[in-house]
Amino acid sequence: MTDKIYLDEAINDLHSILDMVRWSVSRFNDAQLYFGHGTDNAWDEAVSLVLYGLHLPQDMAAQTGEGLFNARLTRSEREMVAELVLKRVQTRLPLPYITNEAWFCGLPFYVDERVLIPRSPFAELIETRFAPFVEQTPSTILDMCTGGGCIAIALAHQFELAHVDAVDISSDALAVADMNIQEHQLTDRVYPIASDLFTSLQGQKYDLIVSNPPYVDAEDMADLPAEYQHEPELALASGNDGLDLVEIMLKQAVDYMTQDAWLFVEVGNSEVHMQHRFPGLEVHWLTFENGGHGIFAVSRQVLAQYWNTED
Repeated sequence: MTDKIYLDEAINDLHSILDMVRWSVSRFNDAQLYFGHGTDNAWDEAVSLVLYGLHLPQDMAAQTGEGLFNARLTRSEREMVAELVLKRVQTRLPLPYITNEAWFCGLPFYVDERVLIPRSPFAELIETRFAPFVEQTPSTILDMCTGGGCIAIALAHQFELAHVDAVDISSDALAVADMNIQEHQLTDRVYPIASDLFTSLQGQKYDLIVSNPPYVDAEDMADLPAEYQHEPELALASGNDGLDLVEIMLKQAVDYMTQDAWLFVEVGNSEVHMQHRFPGLEVHWLTFENGGHGIFAVSRQVLAQYWNTED
């Protein structure tokens, strides 16, 4: 069946919000879409997209109960939703790039194809204030490879007196970060900085450094689902084992950390390469109640000792 036939049938034969959601789920499953940019299944993705197309709140069911899903739609509303569903199917564009909105740490952010869609387990660490590692409330924080600024802004919300530097090499990403910083009214505490890692940060010292850098290894890059092809490669790939930027960061971070500072880095699946790349480096691999993996914590003291004694 062609997309036009599916579109015509949806517009002519469906009636309610629930009808459109069910139809969307069927189209998503038939197309074997990948879910991993805000939702992890066809049903939640369909609900989110349909509600967006109807200009209804994402938590509509919580606000009004399930009954509103039986509300009938006008023809123009059915046309709008059906076209959005087919756009998702035909382009494999991740849902947040269609809606230009993603949520992280319970906060909304603008996103487009200039930045990665936030999905990091860093959210759980921020919400728990990096316990038990960070004992003193940090006053200076660095978010290295900030992308759209989601982590930096969430950090500023959690640590309300902290100064946060949001660093990225991409001017496109920093433009999005600046938009989000202004939207969250944090221009007095979160500062977007163009820098190739620490290059433009001479003389700065931080109590806490967090980084979700490019870390996808060559093998995983070759196997990424179509949805990920819409994300900037600059923010994903980092050499054969995914750790090229991480190595530079680990070597240089000591000079930018206060005495009791901690560094937290996300390396995802490239966790498997860490021991080979950095033999003997004692890092703490973190576990997450809400899912996710591949983030380690390391103190300034451990880093300083490691590089001073490494052959």
